[in-house]
Amino acid sequence: MFNNTFQSGFLSILYSVGSKPLQIWDKKVRNGHIKRIMDDDIHSLALEVEGANVSTTYITCPAGPKMTLGIKLPVLVMIVKNLKKYFTFEVQVLDDKNNRRRFRASTYQSTTRVKTFFCTMPMRLDDGWNQIQFNLQDFTRRAYGTNYIQTLRMQIHANCRIRRVYFSDRMYSDDELPAEFKLYRPAQNPKEKKTFPS
Repeated sequence: MFNNTFQSGFLSILYSVGSKPLQIWDKKVRNGHIKRIMDDDIHSLALEVEGANVSTTYITCPAGPKMTLGIKLPVLVMIVKNLKKYFTFEVQVLDDKNNRRRFRASTYQSTTRVKTFFCTMPMRLDDGWNQIQFNLQDFTRRAYGTNYIQTLRMQIHANCRIRRVYFSDRMYSDDELPAEFKLYRPAQNPKEKKTFPS
């Protein structure tokens, strides 16, 4: 999908304020909803993914099952709101051994498990809005001893509100980020940026 796109700096794949935030995503909903709402904390639109079961309500990118993202930037960043319910997301990457590896982070898991093609790990979110930084290069090397080549696919499951999902070429401090990639929070609630895992 982005294979032939020049990739440096930042590459956004979901922005809740855009005219069609789910343009390149597919939706699956059972006993839940996926809708845009106005979030009171940030006074801005956010995409809410909620469901009774995390495995049956989710968004996936790219929309076509045979398509791949082809994103080579190694750092995945998600700006999400903690809804105090179970939440999980999954990323599929390609490594230099030509293996497809999947990483799944969830709030209901307590230990990290590494299997041949699948790694699950716990994730802790603060109250309110969080910025999750996920260094895919580092995780691929630590879990499998191989090198990250590109991200193929991404799935975000219930339950969360999403402001933006993007990839970057490295970890950036808040001061270095372009304005549209920052999460503007009310002044009375300053929170530190999270580097994943906590």
